[in-house]
Amino acid sequence: QVRLTESGGGSVQPGGSLRLSCEVSGDATGTLCIGWFRQATGQGREGVAVLGPGGRSTRYGDSAKGRFTISRDDTKPTVYLQMNALRPEDTAVYSCATSTRISCTGTPDSRWFNTWGEGTQVTVSS
Repeated sequence: QVRLTESGGGSVQPGGSLRLSCEVSGDATGTLCIGWFRQATGQGREGVAVLGPGGRSTRYGDSAKGRFTISRDDTKPTVYLQMNALRPEDTAVYSCATSTRISCTGTPDSRWFNTWGEGTQVTVSS
């Protein structure tokens, strides 16, 4: 079974940057996609970014387009979320997740993801 461990969260001022990391361990056989999702207090889970099979495709949620970048380093193996131009509304718990379902290649949608990390808190405030 695949295991996911997030890190890199913290507090940052508006306009700042953070890079989140998701370390992948265990048996990732069958994994098609890995993605980042976030959930603010009192809100539903929102798709941020997804890396498709083989890392050949990326999809972003509307709030992430132009500001966030998902990438991976297969030598570690770790998936990153580089977040720039952060806004107070980006405050949330960010979690990475993997999916074995082909539907994961579309717009980031948590319904298709079946293994989750515990998340890391990101707080954007002045």
